[in-house]
Amino acid sequence: MADKFYGTGRRKNAIAKVWVRAGEGNIEVNGKSLEDYFGKKTLEMVVKQPLDTTASGANYDVIAKVHGGGMSGQAGAIRHGLSRALVEANPDFRPALRAAGFMTRDPRMKERRKYGLKKARKASQFSKR
Repeated sequence: MADKFYGTGRRKNAIAKVWVRAGEGNIEVNGKSLEDYFGKKTLEMVVKQPLDTTASGANYDVIAKVHGGGMSGQAGAIRHGLSRALVEANPDFRPALRAAGFMTRDPRMKERRKYGLKKARKASQFSKR
């Protein structure tokens, strides 16, 4: 039996490396506590969703290293990585996490900028005269 379980999570431009091990339910992100790193209850809730779904929040300690993207993307990446790590720790969690949609990589990305436009779709104001 391994003592640590690993999962990689991705969302938008964020990449998270997540390790799960038996513990009391502490969550650490980039060396800080979850509350100190995100500061928003909604983002903390997103990260904790896989633990709440599997009712295993108090059984595991979570250590996450995340980089790239913004806060929302990072929270989604940690959720994805945490789900994968939990399935590695206990394969019985897979159906519940799959049904909740946490095992699926969200494919939505920022659209690329096109020439002649200011952003992906934003054009300068049109005037007939």
